[in-house]
Amino acid sequence: MGEVVSVVRCMAVAFLSLGLTACDSPPTSTRTVAPQVVAQVPAPLPINVREIRVLVPEALSVSEANLFYPVGDIVWREDPPGDRRAQVRTIFARAMKQGVAALPKGSIPVILDVQVTRFHALSEKARYTVGGVHALQFYYVLRNPETGEAYGAPKFVKADFKALGGQAAIDAERTGITQKKRITEHLAQVIQDELRDPDGYHAEALGLIGALNQL
Repeated sequence: MGEVVSVVRCMAVAFLSLGLTACDSPPTSTRTVAPQVVAQVPAPLPINVREIRVLVPEALSVSEANLFYPVGDIVWREDPPGDRRAQVRTIFARAMKQGVAALPKGSIPVILDVQVTRFHALSEKARYTVGGVHALQFYYVLRNPETGEAYGAPKFVKADFKALGGQAAIDAERTGITQKKRITEHLAQVIQDELRDPDGYHAEALGLIGALNQL
């Protein structure tokens, strides 16, 4: 029985490592490859997320400047003034929990570790005029709950998406669609895509505004 368990664990590590690093490899064109020789993408393993841990490092800078584009790792205004890192952690934790809850429960228990690297929402000035981009970026890794061993290297996810601005933002708020609601639902979908799709999540192209949000 011990040998069987060891084999299963080795297979789990191998497949999870493949799944976590699949998006880091450059895409290969299949236009000139005959259909019969195209490799099949392995199905994701049936994981069961037992615990979610979110880290928002103290090293991330916070900006409270009411500019069109405040320079900082964290820009968040929809909660009252306070510990922005703690507020971001709460949003991420809720989103991860919501996303994982929609996944089928598998037989391989894991811990989902998430480290936020950027949470750049809109300032008041941008929110009610030109709008912009919600720049949401993080690393995640799956771990063995018993040993803490990581199943592969941490994977970087860029989950940026277009933010509402001006009248569109005002109209959305009147119906309860706040920045927090949109961000939470978006992140929940992103982690679902990452954990159940071998190709993971693909961020939309956001042009110049998206490029500015990397500064």
